Amino acid sequence: MTSSTPRPGRDSRVPRLPPRERILDAAEELFLREGVRAVGVQAIAERAKTTKMALYRHFATKDALIEEWLRIVAAGYSTAFDRVEAEHADDGRAQVLGVARFVADGLPDIVRRGCPFVNSIAGLGDPGHPARLLIETHKAHQRRRLTAMCERAGAHAPDDVSAEVTFLLEGAQVSAQNGSVDRAGERLVAAVTAVLDRGTAVREERR
Repeated sequence: MTSSTPRPGRDSRVPRLPPRERILDAAEELFLREGVRAVGVQAIAERAKTTKMALYRHFATKDALIEEWLRIVAAGYSTAFDRVEAEHADDGRAQVLGVARFVADGLPDIVRRGCPFVNSIAGLGDPGHPARLLIETHKAHQRRRLTAMCERAGAHAPDDVSAEVTFLLEGAQVSAQNGSVDRAGERLVAAVTAVLDRGTAVREERR
């Protein structure tokens, strides 16, 4: 179970949301705090100040609700990648470091609420669960984008460099969640910088 704190102004903000958004907001809060397996539809409906019948009008099953929530989380990461690419057009090194800083900036929230993907996979069980497949597809797409950034950065083996960067990004989030490493964000950016330096220096030496 992970700890969680309500979003600022939730009591005044949530009642103004349409029913579907209220349900998603309530589901996110409960899923992060208690895990997707432990939370029941009734608890979500009560937290959203609606009924189970109304919830099922928007989401046919609890699994469909989990999948939609994770799709929104994944879209947030994709938007961050889009922003980094737009801010540093054709500068792969700056793009990779921008992604690292984005993840580093999000670590305090991971400490409080946990990683949605890590927490959800632990509770989904079935390898063929649609939400699990969504996570896998998202992660594969994210890895391809990182590889393209590493290639633009001049890495001699972009796929290998992006694999190392992915290990660092994922590991930093887990380390922040379990509290095993101090200054995780600062260490993450420094480690990604070192990987890029090493990955691009080899090509220069071979010229």
